[in-house]
Amino acid sequence: MPSSNRRCLLLPGVTFRGSHYVQPQLSQSQLSFSDLFLDPKTGKVRSRQVRTCLCFSLWSCRMIPSPGVGVQVLSRHVRLCAFDGAQVLSNIHTVRATYNSKSPKTWSFSPRMTGILPALLDGDCFLRCSAASPDLGILFELGVTFIRNSTGERGELSCGWAFLKLTDQTGNPLPNRTYELLVNGGTPHEKDVVMEESAIRGAGVFHQMLAARQQPRLIIKLKSSNRRTRTQLSLLPDTLLNCLSCLQLLSLYRQLLADTLLMDRPTMQNADLICSPVLSTFPGLLDQPDLLDALRTAWLEAESSMSRAQRRDSSYLKQDFVKVYMSSVYFLLRSPSLPRYRWADPPSEEQRARVIYATMDALKHTRNTTGQSGGPEFSVDPKREHLAFDITELAFDLLSVAR
Repeated sequence: MPSSNRRCLLLPGVTFRGSHYVQPQLSQSQLSFSDLFLDPKTGKVRSRQVRTCLCFSLWSCRMIPSPGVGVQVLSRHVRLCAFDGAQVLSNIHTVRATYNSKSPKTWSFSPRMTGILPALLDGDCFLRCSAASPDLGILFELGVTFIRNSTGERGELSCGWAFLKLTDQTGNPLPNRTYELLVNGGTPHEKDVVMEESAIRGAGVFHQMLAARQQPRLIIKLKSSNRRTRTQLSLLPDTLLNCLSCLQLLSLYRQLLADTLLMDRPTMQNADLICSPVLSTFPGLLDQPDLLDALRTAWLEAESSMSRAQRRDSSYLKQDFVKVYMSSVYFLLRSPSLPRYRWADPPSEEQRARVIYATMDALKHTRNTTGQSGGPEFSVDPKREHLAFDITELAFDLLSVAR
């Protein structure tokens, strides 16, 4: 196990969460928005092109040191963000790795499995970033969450970091191909790692080859995207990093946000509370991947029953998205039986999975029986408890959430 002084660099506090970056950003005057506009010709969200917009896949990590005895590993994961060599420029996104005891030094991503791949395991990601730094790249930090068997102490330690600069020496974007990145120790600001590498170069060629094969590496692949993906990406905030499997949900949320803030408000200077359960609660799903998976499952089921014309009708999609949201995860958000989300806590994750599955199954049964989304019968069922009403579950407060 890495020593306790190797603390993690990328810990997503409130400022670097996806729920923060998905909110609208105010302009310098704070009287309008800098990243949310309507197209006057179509009435839809105006697409915005940013300096950096790309898709990539986390492939695997190799030769990662195995933890020592006396600890139980709760999670192996990679945290990643946009980085310019000096500061974090985006939200910090986390992808959990899968692990095979037969190959203890190899981490894998996006495992093949039946059903929908959980967002937490999805290594297919996108990055949008408006920063103009010539040194812009993606910073990856490999981490392990563990618990000590002797004391029960929980902790999270860094297993190293890697950086992929997104332009070549001439300033052109990197080509779409696979890259093997050396995993370094220390921090991106330290220079002692470079000195260690120079010492290796002084050895013989054979020793250099052996040393290179033993170096921890992260393999990622930059890839192209289709037209639909590019269109959905253009509707998102100017800076955001997340998994591709949630792209449609994010784009639908942004379209609802634009309708509410740019069309339905009496004036652009009006900052009263807005009654919108979807807008007030959806961003929180980005901090609870299992609830995001529940919404994605419900939306895919609804989309499978749509006609081709309905899938192309943006007004219908937005209306149906609200119905699906209100008849699925909205009930879960107010359920007292759903434990608070806690990172890498197996008992909590298992209990949440049981509650989510049972609630979604009951909602589906009610919908099939009554033909109504959610149905009032489900809401007033005395067997189902709800948390005490809180105005925040209905009210979207622009002044408190805008960036």
